[in-house]
Amino acid sequence: MSSAKRGRPTLIDVAREAGVSKALVSIVMRGVPGASDETRERVLRIADEMGYVPDQRARKLRQSSSKLLGVTFELREPFHGDLVEEMYRVAADSDFDVVISAVAPSRPESAAVQTVVRERCEAAILLGSRMPDADLTALARRLPVLVVARAAEVDGVGYIRSDDTAGVAQAVDHLVEQGHRAIAHVDGGAAPGADDRRVGFLAAMARHGVAEPRVVAGGLGQIDGARAMRELLADATRPTAVIAFNDECATGVIDSTIRAGLSVPQDLSVVGYDDARLASSAAVPLTTVSQDAGEMARDAVIGALAMINGGAPPAIVRRPHLVVRETTAPPR
Repeated sequence: MSSAKRGRPTLIDVAREAGVSKALVSIVMRGVPGASDETRERVLRIADEMGYVPDQRARKLRQSSSKLLGVTFELREPFHGDLVEEMYRVAADSDFDVVISAVAPSRPESAAVQTVVRERCEAAILLGSRMPDADLTALARRLPVLVVARAAEVDGVGYIRSDDTAGVAQAVDHLVEQGHRAIAHVDGGAAPGADDRRVGFLAAMARHGVAEPRVVAGGLGQIDGARAMRELLADATRPTAVIAFNDECATGVIDSTIRAGLSVPQDLSVVGYDDARLASSAAVPLTTVSQDAGEMARDAVIGALAMINGGAPPAIVRRPHLVVRETTAPPR
């Protein structure tokens, strides 16, 4: 009799289909050492195709609580560092600890996530995740999953994010109120939130009657902002203000501006996004859109703990707010 007729597939069914032992399948499903990467990938693929779902109740009976929350983060994102610091504090209030695993140019997100699973974390909090929906769905079958700073319309996956469209609109409104019209946006490329910030920028500029707003390819880092600003400075009609994808990108915009012999904010106003710690500690404190790391971290940890205890995945969209400092002024 097939497993479909008997009900949902079991560990034994997966082992039989994969041609391995039940013990090896158990090792793969628990994310512990003992299986090669090739075998692990094949067993997980077969389990997914069969629709195997681990019995979380039985698993909890077999295992004591690890009291660990796994957090993956982008090494190049200063704001993620601020979030992680806040998460340690909030998790400690509930006697949990945090296991961090970095995503870097030399380390894909899949490797970072595998570390979280291998360390027996009770939930995964993914900061700025770029995982496809199908991969998030597969991961959520293994443990509670929550993403931060991106949207996720995936069953069983929680999310905490800011309203990026509204955030960029606040930046545009501020600059227009100061008299700017030639405003450019250095975007975040394919980064989570970049599409919403582009849309928010274009919509706000249209609302203010600007016919041809400029969007320049940027990215997460200082080098991306510097490159984009050099492109803008090469134009015959350079902008009087720039809204960068994030604070780190904004520092690159400022660096290229100063190297060109111009001043911030006298010759160019600059607005960042995130309100990472570097925004307030820069030589010229940065005007930026604040996502409030403390609130987002608290929402994420409390949401993950609730999911561990059987609660529904949170779906929280927070409204960011503009923090005006010293990098914006009326145009000359």
